Parts: sequence; C-alpha cells; structure tokens
Amino acid sequence: MSKMPIVLVPGFWLGAWAWDDVAESLRDAGHEVSALTLPGLEGHDSDRGSVTLGHHVEAICEAVESAGPPVVLAVHSGAGAPGYAVTDRIPEAIAHMVYVDTGPATGPLDPDFDGDEVPMPPLSDLADEENLDGLTPEQLGTFRDRAIPQPGSAVRESARLTNDDRLDVPTTVICTGFTSQEYKDAVEAGYNFVGGLKELRNVSYIDLPTSHWPMWSRPDELAAILSELATDDA
Repeated sequence: MSKMPIVLVPGFWLGAWAWDDVAESLRDAGHEVSALTLPGLEGHDSDRGSVTLGHHVEAICEAVESAGPPVVLAVHSGAGAPGYAVTDRIPEAIAHMVYVDTGPATGPLDPDFDGDEVPMPPLSDLADEENLDGLTPEQLGTFRDRAIPQPGSAVRESARLTNDDRLDVPTTVICTGFTSQEYKDAVEAGYNFVGGLKELRNVSYIDLPTSHWPMWSRPDELAAILSELATDDA
C-alpha cells in the first residue's frame, strides 16, 4: 500500500495548529502531512487589509506542490472557496479533494462585506450559527483565545474558474455540522458555497455527525477517513 501526502487547510480564524490532533494521527499512520496557516492569519499583527483570495489560492497551490503531488487536499469551512480554485489551477496535482463540512464555492462567501477583516464572533453568537456538538469548554476557550480575524477580501471575492479538468478531480464531502442530505438540498437550492457540487463528476458524501470543527470533536474518526482516502491499495 502506498500512502499519499496530505495537505490540511483550516477554515476561518484558524491556523495550522487547528489540525494538530488529526495531523499526529495521520503521521502515525504513515502519511506525510502538511498543515497550513493562510496569509493574514499568522497573528494579530499580520497585514490583512492587503490579503486577497488569490493569495490564499496561491498559498495552497505552493503547499500542494511542496508536498510532492499528487496529494489529498483537505479544506475546512471557509477554505472551501480557495480550495476549489486550487483544483481549477492545478487539477493534476490533486489525487483526491476533501471538503470538511464545507463545499466547493463558486461565488463569494459574503459579497457585501466591506471591512478589512472578519473577527470571530463571541462564542454565544457562534453557538447560534454553527454546530458545536462534542466540543469541550476547554476547546472552545482555546479557539476564542487563538482566533485571528479573517481577511475581508477573502470573504467578498470569488475565484475565476476556467479549467474544466477540475470537474474530474475525485471529491469527498465529509458532512459533520450538517448531514449529507442537507448538503444536497443546499446544492439544489443554489447556494454558492456548495455550487461546485452540482458540476463535479465524481462526488461522494460521508456523514460524521459532530460539530463544525470535527478536527477537535472527532479527530480520530476524521483522521481515519482521510487516511483511507489517501491510501492506495494497488
């Protein structure tokens, strides 16, 4: 069996640290793992006003190429937008694309947002907007303390998709905060954040009921799924 490299990209407000537990399990399983901190999210003093969605796309492309493609690329939450653009840019480098409680966005996540950065909301507001099932108070406290505002341009911009080869990249959606049926319903309703699921030709869904942040609430199970997708039995 051969083990493909795995590249992990966190969602809004997070750095590479968010994947620590999953990355450790994957390395124990024999995978080479790279986790990213996207531009503008390195620290509170980082320049976010000049960071664009294109910078995030380029950073992921560089990580994929450095990892030694073809790779399994796993993107979480808001990273679904630049992640899909990467499959348009370098589809031949992606052996398998994984969307962790997110989808391949075909439009801006918030086109009307006009600020330089999007701060993480208070935990009480976050609980109203997202599934927090399985997260401990300690994990939520760490999230709050380590969260970095998201660059505003990465939220209001969208990538130009021109390469139809992206449509044949094998794709899996790991559904955690929402069920696979809810994701399929969102596709049929025309939501931008999952727009690519309507055009991709090789998509599978895996239900893993837990929070929107499964790398914390079910890290071992998430790592096992990623490891299986990144293992070639041939």
